[in-house]
Amino acid sequence: MSIVIVVDIDTLLASLIKDINYKFDMTTFPTTESTLSAIHLGQFLKQKYNLSSKTICKLFRTGMNHLYLVTDGESKFALRIYTFNWRTKLEISEELRLLIHLKNNKLPITYPIGDCEGKLIQEFNAPEGIRYGVLFSYAEGQKTARFTPKTSYHIGIILAKIHQVSENFELDRMTYNSKTLLTDSLRRTKSFFTANSNEMAFIEKTTYYLVEEYKKVNTNHVRQGALHLDVWFDNMHFNGESRVTIFDFDFCGNGWLCHDISYFLYQLYSTHNDNTEYEFKARSFLKGYDEVIKIGDEEKRIMPITCLAVMLFYISMQCDRYDTWSNIFLNEDHLKRFTWTLKKWIEYNRIDVR
Repeated sequence: MSIVIVVDIDTLLASLIKDINYKFDMTTFPTTESTLSAIHLGQFLKQKYNLSSKTICKLFRTGMNHLYLVTDGESKFALRIYTFNWRTKLEISEELRLLIHLKNNKLPITYPIGDCEGKLIQEFNAPEGIRYGVLFSYAEGQKTARFTPKTSYHIGIILAKIHQVSENFELDRMTYNSKTLLTDSLRRTKSFFTANSNEMAFIEKTTYYLVEEYKKVNTNHVRQGALHLDVWFDNMHFNGESRVTIFDFDFCGNGWLCHDISYFLYQLYSTHNDNTEYEFKARSFLKGYDEVIKIGDEEKRIMPITCLAVMLFYISMQCDRYDTWSNIFLNEDHLKRFTWTLKKWIEYNRIDVR
């Protein structure tokens, strides 16, 4: 004897949807990114770092990481909350190890502050998962793209001194080389932008050119070590013309130290429409650097191209972290502006990208 069961599909689907809705109502809906409460972070810091009852914590900006400004009377700090799954705890620990190394060598950088138990990295159970936080010293002064040639000279001195103590200092973090800066970056960028656009064709052609040029580098004459990789005015505070503090080592890693020099010169060029003004400041910067460490001939030869590799890496990072950044500017027009500046630099330095 057979039994026939008649199922009303619409009724079954409605029942399933009702069950799903019921489960979501009973749980916290998943998030990809949250913003931690500045008020509650302030209370947390008072307890963990024994700050005063006058402590105020304010959200300064969100982005790759979230930055909060903390004041306790006359004392100031910067609190960085890393976005979810951006850096591992080991990667953060290695960044802090570099900063402590630089601080111990009396270099003008911001450094991590330990809590009452000496702990440097805090953990926060955010809706999306565990997020890490670090309290940093505060860099006095202000940032500006229109610093003087004298300030440019002092930036050169400070970067050279940082390189003095970071040369051959190995981090358990990313190594910046042809693969990570170029090959891997091209794959990420191509997955985001229209593949057949003129801009993507230019990026692809430039990437292949740089890969071949990196093979020609005589690495025996190029200094290696821990580099910052993001040395430009936005990561510096100026207190007068000669006092410069460098911060935000979030992208630090291993590689050729001349990447830092090249990247600074590129950013200096991109923020100055007047080539004469740029060249004056560039010479001042290089003079300051050379007074501490002489830049080798092979490093000088490759500096016009190494910044291009770093910039291609950063556009790929923007593509990779688009959802986290929520960057409405990251579109085809942004890519056109990005490649326009690259082309200007290539033309200025007479680089034969074929």
